[in-house]
Parts: sequence; C-alpha cells; structure tokens
Amino acid sequence: MTRTVLKGEPYPLGATYDGKGVNFALFSSSATKVELCLFDKSGKQEERIVLPEYTDEVFHGYIEGLKPGQLYGYRVYGPYEPEKGFRFNPNKLLIDPYAKLLTGPISAHNSMLGYQALSKKEDLSFSKVNSAPYVPKAVITDDNAYQWGGVQKPKVPWTEEIIYEAHVKSFTALNPEIDQALRGTFKGMSSKKAIDYIKSLGVRSVELLPIASFMNSGFLKEKGLSNYWGYDPIAFMAPQSSYLSDKMNLDELKHMVRLFHEAGVEVILDVVYNHTGEGNQMGQTLCYRGIDNGVYYRLNKENKRYYDDTTGCGASFNLGHPRVLQLVMDSLRYWANQMQIDGFRFDLATTLARDENNQYGIKSAFLSTVQQDPTLQRLKLIAEPWDLGHGGYQVGFFRPGWAEWNDKFRDTMRRFWRGDEGQAGDFASRLMGSSDVYQFRGRRPWESVNFITAHDGFTLNDLVSYNQKHNEANGEGNRDGTDHNLSYNGGIEGKTTDAKVLKNRLDRAKSLMATLLLSFGTPMIRSGDEVMASKKGNNNTYAQDNEYSWIDWKNITPQGKEMLKMVKELMAFRHSRPIMEHSYFFTEDVCTWYKPDGLQMKKDDWHYYVRALSCLIKNSKNNNRLFFIFNAYHEEIKWILPARDFEWKVVFSTSDTIKKQKVKSLKVPPFSVIVLEKSK
Repeated sequence: MTRTVLKGEPYPLGATYDGKGVNFALFSSSATKVELCLFDKSGKQEERIVLPEYTDEVFHGYIEGLKPGQLYGYRVYGPYEPEKGFRFNPNKLLIDPYAKLLTGPISAHNSMLGYQALSKKEDLSFSKVNSAPYVPKAVITDDNAYQWGGVQKPKVPWTEEIIYEAHVKSFTALNPEIDQALRGTFKGMSSKKAIDYIKSLGVRSVELLPIASFMNSGFLKEKGLSNYWGYDPIAFMAPQSSYLSDKMNLDELKHMVRLFHEAGVEVILDVVYNHTGEGNQMGQTLCYRGIDNGVYYRLNKENKRYYDDTTGCGASFNLGHPRVLQLVMDSLRYWANQMQIDGFRFDLATTLARDENNQYGIKSAFLSTVQQDPTLQRLKLIAEPWDLGHGGYQVGFFRPGWAEWNDKFRDTMRRFWRGDEGQAGDFASRLMGSSDVYQFRGRRPWESVNFITAHDGFTLNDLVSYNQKHNEANGEGNRDGTDHNLSYNGGIEGKTTDAKVLKNRLDRAKSLMATLLLSFGTPMIRSGDEVMASKKGNNNTYAQDNEYSWIDWKNITPQGKEMLKMVKELMAFRHSRPIMEHSYFFTEDVCTWYKPDGLQMKKDDWHYYVRALSCLIKNSKNNNRLFFIFNAYHEEIKWILPARDFEWKVVFSTSDTIKKQKVKSLKVPPFSVIVLEKSK
C-alpha cells in the first residue's frame, strides 16, 4: 500500500487521531532516524514508514486515513555505544511512551531473552533478533469517544476521607457476587455488588494498585509466578490489558470510574514513575532505553553503561530532564482528564524529587511543576515519602498540600498494641495527626495518611497471627520481604483452634483497626482487612496471582464477620461526628490526656511503663465531647471518668462486655478501645 506521509506537527507527543488521520510525534535527542511501524490486526504483517520531519528534537509525521484500532510501534536508529549511554537498536520494536492502549502480551520468549541475559550476566540489548513478534503493539485510540453523561467527580473533602486500598484482581477473583467471566477486570470491579459493598463500608475513595501496563520478568515466569502487584510499568498511560474483558475497549475503565463516581466514591491510582519494567543494563529494551537511554534514565557518571538506582529495581527514571518530566505530567493529566481519576499515590516518591546530583529537595522540578499545574492541584496527591537511596526517608518533608504515607503511625500503633512499653508519647502524637511531623508551613492533619497495613507486608490477620514472615512460596528461600513486622502471634504461630489465642488475636486486631479509624488524619485500610483475610504469613505477595493474594469472600471466619460489623460501625461513627473531621491540629485546651484514676496527665506521667491512656476531645462549636480509652495492658483496668457537670455514655467498644449505657466509671478489658460521648 502506498501512503502519503505529510510533515505533521511535533506536538502533541504520541499518536493523535483528528477524525481524518493520525499525527505521530516521538521525542529523541540523539536518534538519527525513526521508522513508524504499522501492523495488521494479527500483529504479524509490518509496514515501515520513515517519519519525515525532526523539530525540537521530535520526529513527526502525519498519515491520512488511519483510524482508531490501528496497531503501531517504532524502530529507532542511532549509535550503540553503552559506555557513552547510547543503546539504539532498530532490531527492537519499541512501544510508544505515549501509547494509550497496548495489545498482545510481552511474550515468554522475549521475556526469557532478558532473563537469560541476566542469568548469564550478558548484555543482549544489541541482539539482532527482530523483537516485533514478542512485543505488544500500541493501538490508536479516540480519546473523546466516551460520553460521561454529565457525571461529576465527587470531590470528597480531605477531612472526610477514608481510603480503601485494593487490587483489581484480589478483590474480584473469588467474589461470588461477581460474574465469573468478569472477575479480575475493571468490569468486575465496577459491578453493582462490588460498588455497593465498598460504599456500604463507609470509605470515600478506593485506591487501586497499579493499573498502567506492566510486564512480567523471565525470572518470575521460570518459577511459575508473575508480576502480580504491577510495579514494573512499561507504558504509563495504557491500562493493563488483562484488566480489560474486551482487550481493545478503553471504555471499560472509563465506565468503572463513572460508576464509582455515581456512587459518590472517588478513584485514586497508585502510580509508578520512579522506574520502569526495562530494569538495569541487562534488562529488556522495550521502549525508553531504545528511544533515548541517557535521557530517560539516570546513568552512572563514572561509567554510562550502568545506571544510578535509588529504587531497588535496576534504574531510576530521570525526572530531572524536561522531556521525561513532560511525559510524567502529560500522563498524570491524561488520567485526570480523560479517565476522570481523582488522585494519585506516588510509589517511591522521593526518587521523583531528586535532582541531577541525586539529592532530594522540595524545590525539585517535579514537585514545583506539580504545584503550579492547575489540573493536578485540584486532585489528591499522596506520596510514599521514601526510596532506597541516600537520604531517601522524607516522611514529613514533602510540600504543603501533599498527603504522605505515615509509617511512623504504622510502627507506633503496632508496637503499642503488641504490648511494647515506652510507646505512650508517640501513640498520643500519632493518634492526633502527628503534629510533630506535619505541623509546619500551614500543613494540616489530613496530610498524614495513617495505616496499619498495606499491600506490602502482613495483612491485619497475619499481623496478630505470625511472629515471622513465611515467604517460601516466593521461591527465594524466605529471604525476600521485610523482617521488620512488629507482629505478635498470640502464643502460637499461624492457624490455631485455641480459643484463648484466637480471642487475644481478635481483641488486638479490633483495637488496631479501631485506633486507625479513630485517628485524626486520613485513615487508609487494606482491602480484605475488614474481613480478616490472610496471606498465610507471606508478607511479600508481589508475585502471587493465586489464593495467597485473592480475598476468600466465601469463607469469612466468625472473627472476620465480627470485624466487618465493627468497621462499618466505626466508619459511620466517624462520618456522623463533625469533631472527627477537624481541619487543624488540636491545641491543649481542645485535647486533654487522662490517667485511669480520672486525673489529667502531667509531664511526669508520660513514663516508660504506660500502656493504657485516655483523652478528652472538645468541640467548642457545638459543645460536643468525646472520650477515648485505649488499654493495651494484658489485664483489666478500672477507669474513673473525668468529673463533669454532665454524664458520659458509652457509644463504642471493641469488647462485647461493655454495654452502650451511661456510666461514671468502667472496668476496661485488656486490649480494648472504648469511646464515650457527652450525654445529651
């Protein structure tokens, strides 16, 4: 077929359909030539067209008559000099960094080539084998075809936020309420039963683990495993094809977002821009490495054959370069505008904010660009504020307006409810929003994202059931995954029928969950914790696409049913009390801490051995009062309530032995949480 190739435009980058044809634009600062490769529907027949123009370091061209559904890729020419940072190889079919949809998996053959290179310590990036049969093809899309029907984003205030961290397949794979053909897909996630359940919990946002296209490594394939969590992205704007029931239909994702919005639930995406699935110098060449290696990645200054890496994944993405930053920003705006996403959680966000010297800074190009962007400033921005590089731990040091995963909250609460001594002071600070971490430059309590568990680590059930990780199924000799679990099994490791141990576990699990949902800040719960789901002690199920990761909705234990009831009650309580939606850090006259004898705690009372304490919170606007009691001691404690000219009434308790009634004193059971309110 003879095609007329016009000059086209260098902007926007990517493949843009205008109703008559498609404009192609690909950035590369060092390539000598770019071929556009068009494929038939089978992906086997290839037509190569040289992009005719080069403007502002962008190769571009326009082809009339091309329509949505057309498959394409690129071959990029230039020097192959790894020691200078160049890794061009026209034998490699490359994915468009701006691809909106991919078809076809990264085949086992291609992925094994990369694995063989890694195992033999060989660099096969200049292989002369044509990689086209083994690489996914990008698909031309019509971004404006879907009709949103006037549905608006919920715009949930941060002060009302409760986040539900979920994995599309983990949530749906064993869910009997979802059509089996739709399990593991966006359609399954957006089924009426799924959305009704999530809404019934009381959460305001569902945060999905990565849904952008990711790849599987040969290392995992050889072991019969897969990159289940999705933290090895290869195309930042294209959804993972396995999550589409119709692999060529982007509308499924848009429809999922629309249905969540109709239910008043926001959708937040976990996004990975700190590295890609291409890995280190022995990884596969699928996209960025073959387009402009020295631009897209941070290269080792002493030997550019190698990469600087603060991620633990082989190579850090180079957001210090304006074109790489542009790609990331364009990707975020695409998700926000075209997919109507409400916010983002940034994986290893410290890496994104490192400068050309690999130093983190709040004045970095990435953070500065996000702050001035009118689209992104309206969204929820959440940082995982650490990476593996020098100076990588930056909890509390992101810009105002950014929320952060607060692992200080996680660790303190785990220690406290494990029964560790010396935690009372930190417990009080974490419960009240971690003012010692966040109270500067006008930052607010909601910027602390409080969590006990997340996708990475033990589930809530396993946190109270195992003393050590049990990751043998990962095939790494139980060496992977953290050893810093701060867990306690109650006296027996793993499954048991011992009633005493089971009670201790449930008491501590309920107290952990109650503390989280009563905390001031932004609570985040891991999907499945509300029903005490287990991963059999595996704290690193990144590669487990099986029963280790899937939530077993059919076989919820009595403990799980009790937890679910409590979670719904607590979320409803939180939403019904304006005092829980505070915008500012409490002052001493608003929050007062008390001892079990009913007297206010003084400086000398915050000693090492305190494992039980309580606090009074006042709302000056409506004269409301709440009184929280936390007993992490292994014995019952008599608690005298602060003397007031009104009566106290129990409104919540993790223990069934405490009734909802008016009281002046209580016998507080071990490992329990009680909430009292000023009686009207």
